[in-house]
Amino acid sequence: MKNLLTLLTVFLCFTAFTAQQKEVPSMKYEDLEKRIQKENDKLLVVNFWATTCAPCVKELPDFMEINNKLKDNPKFKMILVSLDRLVDKERVIKFIKNKNLTAEVILLDDIKRMNTWIPRFEKNWDGNIPVTIFYKNGQKVHFNDGEMSKEDLEKTINDNLQ
Repeated sequence: MKNLLTLLTVFLCFTAFTAQQKEVPSMKYEDLEKRIQKENDKLLVVNFWATTCAPCVKELPDFMEINNKLKDNPKFKMILVSLDRLVDKERVIKFIKNKNLTAEVILLDDIKRMNTWIPRFEKNWDGNIPVTIFYKNGQKVHFNDGEMSKEDLEKTINDNLQ
């Protein structure tokens, strides 16, 4: 019985340690904007991606490595904004598990209005992904259009995380 309790405890600790989102909230642009403003006391890294975007998928392991290093820093937060369709939500959830995504994932269910909200995020954004936007104290401090190398991601975070 003692061995069973020990095994159960180890399993629960392991499960909690590797916990990932089981559900992905979907929201409109205005809700995402409020969510970004809510994190105004942090360096917020917001990455726009999709499960069907090869460069997006390629850069995610580097993002997760850095997120895992900084996840206990109260001045840092990473949010992955999926631009997959709402009907593909289950695929996004499976992707999170399969790729071991540890950052918060949000599904932006507002594709029909993308010509409205894309320029609100960045006037130079042409709509292609991946895109990463960095906010500090609620203000945009850096915009990266396209795939971001691990080195550039680390440098941008280190330059702004003070």
